[in-house]
Amino acid sequence: MKYLVKFFVVTFFFIFSTHSFAEQNIVVLDMKFVLNNSKAGKGAQDFLKKSFNDNAKKFSEMEKNLKKEEKDLLAKKTILSEEDYKKKSNELRNKVIEYQTKRRASLDKIATQRAKSRETLIKKVNPIVDAYINENNISIVLDKKNVIGGLNQYDITKIIVEKLNKELPSLKLQ
Repeated sequence: MKYLVKFFVVTFFFIFSTHSFAEQNIVVLDMKFVLNNSKAGKGAQDFLKKSFNDNAKKFSEMEKNLKKEEKDLLAKKTILSEEDYKKKSNELRNKVIEYQTKRRASLDKIATQRAKSRETLIKKVNPIVDAYINENNISIVLDKKNVIGGLNQYDITKIIVEKLNKELPSLKLQ
């Protein structure tokens, strides 16, 4: 009986002494949503999609012209002398190389613009999140993609998007 009482006393002591009195405020932020649905993010996406589609049309037209030239050259192969055929085929080959270089440069330019706009948005979001953390005494902000579940009351995504829209209405991309 004496051991039973000691067991209950020790168990009772451990249960109540391990309770932490510190309050941890943990919130969730969906960075993908912030980057894609803020005014600046949407504007950047629209600009990049438009420039990609314009380039795609331009390059598909160039590709059609190159294929037509190739067909014409193959049709004239028997008519042209060997030297003329080699000369024209080298010219066509150089045009194809130039086309590929321009296309690659265009895609690289769009990729760098995308990376720069993303970096700019993140640089603007970080101070907004830091200010929100300090105002509301928040301990940790987790990205929503790394969280399995939680209550919606801990999601600060819409608040951050509203503040970002006020601070950065658009990105100036060229």
